[in-house]
This record gives sequence, structure tokens and C-alpha cells, in this order.
Amino acid sequence: MVKAIIKTEKGDMTVEFFEKDAPNTVANFVKLAKEGFYDGVTFHRVIPNFVVQAGCPFSKDEATAFRAGSGGPGYQINCELDGDNQYHDRGVLSMAHAGRNTGGSQFFICHSRANTAHLDRNHTCFGKVVENVDVVDDIRQGDKILSVEVIEA
Repeated sequence: MVKAIIKTEKGDMTVEFFEKDAPNTVANFVKLAKEGFYDGVTFHRVIPNFVVQAGCPFSKDEATAFRAGSGGPGYQINCELDGDNQYHDRGVLSMAHAGRNTGGSQFFICHSRANTAHLDRNHTCFGKVVENVDVVDDIRQGDKILSVEVIEA
């Protein structure tokens, strides 16, 4: 089982990944995390009672911050929408995209099920915060991800 600790300015969140349901999305996130891609990106989109979104490389630098939300790793990955865990609930990590099969590095974490059910089977759910999910509630736009530590058991 692969886990990660997403270290933010507001605290650390431990994530368990849905390797069976979204193997390619998990592998992509883990690869980017190990490369340090997420270190220093901000939560560029925060919608209370909905989601917090991060993963855009343009959010790292003041000179490119105006483009935050439009960047990625330089490639796109396909959505993985089948499986038992493909529903959005509190603490679920899901791949952001600009249309089916256009995700790459941007992801969001859900605040609750009540306002995210319409995302089911449209965005790939690839993990869930299993420790310190309350950190999601404290995140504000512009808060940084300090690092993502991958733990492979």
C-alpha cells in the first residue's frame, strides 16, 4: 500500500491511495511527488464547503502566479472512472482537468459529499485523507504545499 504525507503550511495530511481503482493516476501523482513537483505549489483555488485545489506549477512563482490553474506537467493522463472508490466524499483526492482525459498534476481535495456528488465518474478519485482531514478546512487560497512525502509499504 502506498501512502503519502502532504505537508502544508496549515498542517500535515496523511493520504491512502486507491491503487486498484486508479493505478495510472496514483503512479503519476507518486512520480511527480518523488520528483518534488508539488513542493512549493499553492492551493490556487479554494471554494469553501466544496474543494481546495493545488498542483499547478505556475503557482510557485510570483511572476507566473497570474497563470495559476492553467499549468501542468507537460503531458495529460486519462481519467480512470471505474471502481468501487469513484465517489467524491470528505477528504477524497481527485484529479482536476479541463475536460475528459486532460488531467496531469492538478488535484483537489473535497470538503464534503454534499457538494461534490456531481463530480462522481467525471473526475478520477485516486486517494483519501485518512489522518488530519481537518487541515482541509483550514487551507486558504495561497497556502503552500511544503512537500509531499511518499511512503511505500
